[in-house]
Amino acid sequence: MAKMCRIFEVSSSGYYTWMRNPESVTRQENQAIYEVLKSSYDLNKGRAGLDKMLDDVRLKFPKCSRNRLYNIQKEHKLYSIRKRKFKATTNSKHDFPVAQNLLNQNFHVNEPNKVWVTDISYIGTDEGWLYLATVKDLFDRQIVGFATGSLINTELCKRALRSAIRRYKPGFGLIHHSDRGVQVRQEVA
Repeated sequence: MAKMCRIFEVSSSGYYTWMRNPESVTRQENQAIYEVLKSSYDLNKGRAGLDKMLDDVRLKFPKCSRNRLYNIQKEHKLYSIRKRKFKATTNSKHDFPVAQNLLNQNFHVNEPNKVWVTDISYIGTDEGWLYLATVKDLFDRQIVGFATGSLINTELCKRALRSAIRRYKPGFGLIHHSDRGVQVRQEVA
């Protein structure tokens, strides 16, 4: 027994104490609750929230509290899978000329205002989507320019770039890198 304890880096006295003390009633109950919780989680394909799973657990364990179930859920990392809203911000399928990729995945820059990268993100609001075009300096990863608007179009990107140029006045040789998408404003009749 001493050799096995050495292999597992456990003291002999700790091993014998563990052998004498069986698992607590609470721990056994938590294990049984976990099994019901896991079954509910799997049945709902990971998309059920805590309250839904609590309803399922309470069918077998009526006195199980929300906090207890949350702690068991957290211990076993059974968080619900949430579907993110997705809004496409890049249209790379176009017939316009595409600029050469000067960076070629080399994102290490030694000086400020040498390489700026742009991106567009979106924010859901009560009035609809708000688009945010940003210009980031790769040297220190700071946002140097931005613009917001209710339309995702070329003008939005130009406004973000103009704000960066006005503020930082970069010299000759600045590389402006984007995902090569074209922003098109669609008119609805």
